[in-house]
Amino acid sequence: MHALFDGPGLRRVSVGEYPLWDAALALLNRDLAVTLPEQGPLQLVAQPSYEAGEPECVYVALAGGEWHGGHLYPKAADDPAHALAIVADAAQDTVSECLWQAWPLCVEHKLGLHAREADGHLAWWCAGGTPSLGTPHIRAAVGSLDTC
Repeated sequence: MHALFDGPGLRRVSVGEYPLWDAALALLNRDLAVTLPEQGPLQLVAQPSYEAGEPECVYVALAGGEWHGGHLYPKAADDPAHALAIVADAAQDTVSECLWQAWPLCVEHKLGLHAREADGHLAWWCAGGTPSLGTPHIRAAVGSLDTC
């Protein structure tokens, strides 16, 4: 786990620097506000690359600046669907590892949900697990946990 400003050149990313990542993060923050209302919104933080000539490394961080996991790849910022998928994955890594809990959870099965493409959109999917827990199902579109 890394904390805000514990590395060289770490900074908060300004809104508008990575528009597709901003849009993806806005959807994820809707789900975070519904499922973990005590947490502030997720944010993007950036650190210069250790490789000369390489782009900076951008991470999804908690409101306090802590993050966990790999950085977002700049080429993925060109496609909205791919951007949402990688930001969702990074957000789950950060929330799960920094807060020590699965996120988001299926309210029916109490299992962690996973982002998966369904009907052309990214959705939160629950594995169900066993016959006693039920079958796999889509819980909601990413950004729409407040509607279920």
